[in-house]
Amino acid sequence: MWRNWLEIYRTCNLRADRPMDSISKWLIIVRCCVFPMTLISAAIGGLLAAAAGRFEPLPFALAAVGLLLAHAANNMINDYFDLETGLDTAEYARAQYAPHPVLSGMVTREQLRRAILLVNALDGLIALALTAMRGWPILAFALAGLFISVFYVAPPLRLKRIGLGELGVFLVWGPLMIGGTFYATTGTLPGWVWLASIPYAMLVSTVLIGKHIDKLEQDRARGIYTLPVLLGERMARALNAGLMVAFYLVVGGLALARVLGPWVLLTALGLPRLIDVLRTYARPRPAEPPPGYPVWPLWYVSWAFVFNRRAGALFLAGLLLNLILPLRLPAG
Repeated sequence: MWRNWLEIYRTCNLRADRPMDSISKWLIIVRCCVFPMTLISAAIGGLLAAAAGRFEPLPFALAAVGLLLAHAANNMINDYFDLETGLDTAEYARAQYAPHPVLSGMVTREQLRRAILLVNALDGLIALALTAMRGWPILAFALAGLFISVFYVAPPLRLKRIGLGELGVFLVWGPLMIGGTFYATTGTLPGWVWLASIPYAMLVSTVLIGKHIDKLEQDRARGIYTLPVLLGERMARALNAGLMVAFYLVVGGLALARVLGPWVLLTALGLPRLIDVLRTYARPRPAEPPPGYPVWPLWYVSWAFVFNRRAGALFLAGLLLNLILPLRLPAG
């Protein structure tokens, strides 16, 4: 059974020859394969809190669990509203790279709606517990994240349809998740934390932009004006490549400005992977998937996600080493 879970975690899917247990079904429905991005955001917030000397384990753990539940709810909300508004169909990319919860027959619309309410209710309890510990700013973080999560796809705003979905993801996985975790863990929120949240927010944004590049033609035909639809494929690929390069520039700038310790420069070990990704982004998508490729018709998003995991893990390692073996760059 655990092999099923591992395959779903790696690919968002389960091969037809494997038996579908109930846990596997829900891991697919909540799209656990993309949870590493949320775990990294939470870990960044926790390591920054430890660097500030005010790490408290219980509120950090509650914040991390709350963020994972929020991500699960967000994924289900996206599927629910995209189905309700007629976007998700058997022909749309969402139902092709992984099973859609309702279209695949895994659950009914009512069951999906109940799951959304249940997960949000659990998340609300965590938010109330953290609010009792830290005060009203916790609710501000939670409500801001919920607002973006719901209105990313829900009317009347539908941020994804007006080229603002990418900005929403930047704000959620950067300032809101990282800043919110820091505040929940420490009870304070100095300005430098906002700056420290920018690099990983950029990385998560590249994943969504990559996904929207992959769906560009389908989205354009449906009147969904994501950023890649507005820019065109070539410009969108150039933008994503630029954001990946800019990640290193921002990390280096934060180290030079002593906002973060110099060990974050360890992210440079990910440059060979970046070169591979940039080469892919410089070329059109292949007409056919490589043998054994699991998430076709997605292509550019896969490369962005691989880069995200490598660069994000190295960024975390650098933050951890800043705690264990603190160094300072020479002045001047």
